[in-house]
Amino acid sequence: MQEAGSMPDTVRPKRPLKSWFDVRHRKVGTWAFALNRLTGIGLSLYLIIHLVILSLLLQGEQGWNDFVTLVKSPFFLTLDVILLFGFLFHGLNGVRVGLVGMGIGVDNQRTLFWVLMAVGIVLLLAGAWLIFTL
Repeated sequence: MQEAGSMPDTVRPKRPLKSWFDVRHRKVGTWAFALNRLTGIGLSLYLIIHLVILSLLLQGEQGWNDFVTLVKSPFFLTLDVILLFGFLFHGLNGVRVGLVGMGIGVDNQRTLFWVLMAVGIVLLLAGAWLIFTL
């Protein structure tokens, strides 16, 4: 007989971290959950990188000039669009998860997901246009 609260070995994944991101043959909800985890990790890493790059400003006027040159490069602008995607996806999916967690839209989770992602795509396109034109 099993102890209360324990899971049989057939249910527990052998590689739990890998199973976090294993979305093969899964539904949209699993994809959203895995991508939410990845964007959360990405946003955390971005914060560290952001602080390192801001340390260029400690070098005075030359540091500021180097910083402005760096952030106006096409590569860095592309990274800004990727950051915007991560922020929008993570935030909008978090709104969906919060609403469903409060019992709002439980029966329409999939529709809520796609509506919020459509809003996200519009905001991403508008943001990408602004990032590259301003």
